[in-house]
Amino acid sequence: MKTLSDIKKIAVLGAGTMGPGIAQTFAMGGYEVTMWTRREETREKAKAALKSSLQTFADEGEIKAEDIDTIYNRISFAMTVPDAIKGADFIMETIVENKDAKIDLYNQIAEVVESDVIIASNTSAMNIFEIVPEKLLPQQIICHWYSPPQLIPLVEVVKSEQAPQEYADIAMAMLKKCGKTAVFMKKFIRGYIVNRLQQCLNREIFYLLDEGYCDAEAIDLAAKASFIPRAVVLGLLKRADFGGLDMTANNYKNHSYTMPEHGDEMPHVLEEHIEHGELGIKTGKGFYDYTGVDIEELKKKRDEQLFEVFRLAKKFMDDPV
Repeated sequence: MKTLSDIKKIAVLGAGTMGPGIAQTFAMGGYEVTMWTRREETREKAKAALKSSLQTFADEGEIKAEDIDTIYNRISFAMTVPDAIKGADFIMETIVENKDAKIDLYNQIAEVVESDVIIASNTSAMNIFEIVPEKLLPQQIICHWYSPPQLIPLVEVVKSEQAPQEYADIAMAMLKKCGKTAVFMKKFIRGYIVNRLQQCLNREIFYLLDEGYCDAEAIDLAAKASFIPRAVVLGLLKRADFGGLDMTANNYKNHSYTMPEHGDEMPHVLEEHIEHGELGIKTGKGFYDYTGVDIEELKKKRDEQLFEVFRLAKKFMDDPV
């Protein structure tokens, strides 16, 4: 069985939305990384994204400017799956959330992978343990990253029932080495932790919008001025400890809150935006109007502010209340 010190080379399969940021994170952690993607266009976009992101990290003082080339050169590209995973100690699958595509990829992996290689999926919606060939289950885990993966610290880790706990422990140690905050889940559930919490919030958010109680800006201002910054200090359950668990219990006893009716249906306000082609910054309009806005500059500003807030979050996590 591999140990943490045995992990030298990582294969990142998929170079689309998540792959480049994940590859960058591992390369910054000192690992050699080989990326695979089927399309040359995707590969070239990944290379450009890596160079741009590394420059941003240097601008923010997270890495030295003279280290950009060293980190970038730890990442290579392969044209086939066997070439990508040849000699790899850890495989990180990041391809599109399409069941058939994942089945095809894992069948290719199963034909050539060594039995002691740890295989991780970044799937956000599928139970990968029901998809992969049975022979891979003893080496299969999930490492669920959040976008943009090179910036967001959280990675949720869960193993298959057949995989040893040591594989999850190795993955979490690797992620910590790369500066990530890894949390272990005792068993798989769709949506993991944060996506499930966000979906609960979304049900209430869209209820407030659909019923005309407030607008999008009011919701965002209220969240940013209250429980979100408080959660940086207290989280969610420690907040309940500070407020008193009896007070939390009273909210249930007094029925001070009831879930919105039809909360699982498509929200009207969301459906209208979709019908009008208003998909957010990618189309220039969503809940906010981005007409005339330089989107790349907007993303750069977002990243700068994310760096600042996560530095503060890390400071508080390192010295918790």
